[in-house]
Formats: sequence, C-alpha cells, structure tokens
Amino acid sequence: MRKYTSLRIGKGMISFLVDKKALLITVLLTVLTIFIFLFSTGMGTMRISIGEVIDVFLGEGEAMHALVIQSFRLPRIIAAILVGMALAVAGGILQGIVRNPLASPDILGITGGAAVAVVFFLTLFSDENNALTVSIKWMPLAAFLGATIIALFIYILAWDNGGVSPLKLVLVGIGLYALTQAITTLLMILGPIYRASQANIWLTGTVYGTNWENVKILAPWTIILLVITFVSTRHLNIQELGDDVATGVGSRVARQRLKLLLLSTGLTGGAVAFAGGIGFVGLLAPHIARRIVGSAFGALLPVSALIGAILVMVSDLIGRTMFGAAEIPAGVFTAAIGAPYFIYLLFKK
Repeated sequence: MRKYTSLRIGKGMISFLVDKKALLITVLLTVLTIFIFLFSTGMGTMRISIGEVIDVFLGEGEAMHALVIQSFRLPRIIAAILVGMALAVAGGILQGIVRNPLASPDILGITGGAAVAVVFFLTLFSDENNALTVSIKWMPLAAFLGATIIALFIYILAWDNGGVSPLKLVLVGIGLYALTQAITTLLMILGPIYRASQANIWLTGTVYGTNWENVKILAPWTIILLVITFVSTRHLNIQELGDDVATGVGSRVARQRLKLLLLSTGLTGGAVAFAGGIGFVGLLAPHIARRIVGSAFGALLPVSALIGAILVMVSDLIGRTMFGAAEIPAGVFTAAIGAPYFIYLLFKK
C-alpha cells in the first residue's frame, strides 16, 4: 500500500500529497478531542451526560443544563483547546527553527516575556478595588509585545556570521528566561499583595474564570495565526535540512526564520494572556506528535495542536473535578506530566 495519496482541489488546480497514516491519526485525534470536549463539558458539581450535553447544543436540553454549560463551562473548555493548540504549535515551530528537540516557548523565555508584560499590564492598569481601568482586549497585545521583545532579543543576540545560530538561540533563550523570571518576581513583590497572589496563580497556568469575552478575543487571534502557520510549514521542512541546503534551494533562511519566530511569539502571547504560563505543552506535544507521524511539519503541527488541546483540556478537567471545591491550576498537571517526560528525554540514549 502506498504511503501517500494525492489530494486534488478545484479540478486539479491545487494538488498535494497526503500521508495516509498521518491523516488517519489526525482523524482519530480529532474524534478523541471531540469526545473529551463533550465529556469535560458534562463534568463538574452538576453531572450532565454526553447525551444531555448534545441536547443542549441542539437547543433541546434542560434550561438549567443550558445555563451551566453555556455560561460557565464552555468558555473555559474552548479556551483550554485554543491555548493547548497555540502552545503546542508554537513549540513545534521553535523546535523546527532551532533544530533542537528541547526548544519550547517556556524554556526559551518567550512565555516569560509574555508573562512579564501581562503582570506589568495588570499592575499598571488596576485600581485599588482590583478592577482593570482599561479594556481586557489590550491584554493579548501586551502579551504579544512582551513575547516579541524577548524573541527579538534572542534573535539579535543569536546572530552569527550572517545568520542565526540555532545553538546560540537556545543558550540566549535560556539566559533571557532566567531574566524574565526575575523581573516577574520583582513586579509581584513591588505590587499589591492581592495582585501578587492573583499573578502567582495565573503564572502557574489556569483557564479558571475564562468568560465569553475572553474567548471572543482569543479565538480569532489564535485561529488566524494557526492558519498562517500551517500554510508556512514548507519553510520549516526546508530549514530542517540545514541552512546551506535551504539557501541552496532558494529559501531566504533568515527572513523565514524571523517570520516563523514571530508566529510562535504571537501564538504564545495569546495563550499566556488568558491562561498564564502553562508549562511543558510546547515541549511535550510536538515530541509525541513526532513519534507517531514523523518529522514532516505538514502533519506534525496539526497533530501537535490536537495533542496540546487534549493535554490542556484533561489537565483542566482534573484540576476542577478531582479535588472537591478547590480549583487546581491546569499548569500544575501539565508540569506533572511534562517534567518526568523532560527528564526521560535528557537521559534517553
């Protein structure tokens, strides 16, 4: 059986090869994501069956079920999906740019840059009643700017002999990660106590308290950047071959690397703005995807996105249902999963 099949659109005007195994895995993961979405929507203090959840979506469910699902559960679950996809794809992009399997937005300091910007935004634009004095719509922009500033610093400091050195990119990123952590801690100490407590929970990573206004801002931001990234996968595939080969086939390596880096920071900034510093998703999801569909980014990034969505959804589900009334941030469980895997990678021969 052939590994690839040809897919033609518009009477053959657009055609490309599709990996059959990758397509099958993508379909299976999509079905699993939908099932977890429906199951998670029904879980909580009020248990609602999957059938009743579907009835609510069809407009035929009970009024109380509709209120609980639509007002309280759906926004945070949709946010968990979007955040998981964004962080996973951002990690996949960075691993492709750096050509290092240990690269991810949190390890390279990009998440830290977004976190500094958001904590500064919350501190600067909050009144004595803990209320924001400006629209929350500006928070993703603040996070994006913070992530972009750090990414540009990494890019500039890693420049070497007319191009960006992947090794320097990692080393500089780790150094700036430590710097952003220090700045974030300083802002929390200097700010009000209530803001420090809120920021500490947020930095761990949580979608608790997400509402429809947050989703309306996060969804278009994330979806547009994901579409642009998927269209740009060929540049990542070429860069995997090395700078010399990529340049030889006509790719403008430095320009494409900067574009991909900005896409990664945009995805990270949007995710961090509304879910905080959920760790290890950007490291873990691309690794799992690479093991099951290979290293071609046309398949790797979509599969990474689905795995990231599943990781954050399941982590949030555990955090809000397994410990009674206590709401445990999803970042605690992504770290609990990611840390052992990270150690496994370090010691793998």
